[in-house]
Amino acid sequence: MRNQPKYNFFKNTSYALKGLVDLIKTESSFKIELIITLVLLPVIIFIDTTLTNKALLFITLMGMILAETTNSAIERVVDLVTLEHHDMAGRAKDVGSAIVFLSIFIFVVTWLIILIDIF
Repeated sequence: MRNQPKYNFFKNTSYALKGLVDLIKTESSFKIELIITLVLLPVIIFIDTTLTNKALLFITLMGMILAETTNSAIERVVDLVTLEHHDMAGRAKDVGSAIVFLSIFIFVVTWLIILIDIF
């Protein structure tokens, strides 16, 4: 049986916000990516391109944030299970890092393609 309380929109939102605040306080990579996101969001709004391109810019930008969030969750669960060096624990953390790396690669390539096409 899962340890899952009844769904409550306001409680669940408070858990999400608590998680975001914790990420901002404790994860330097998340802080950097959040700053990048806050700087680039206005660019998406004001850049002269199609709505489809704006959606791609937004999705890839937010994908980077989602990937970092996922990576942080993986790292925390692994650290909860064991603080000792274990090959599988290291591999799980490496996969989390790969998620971030791939999301940043997709973000950069997508932005370059669209910006090169515009300018």
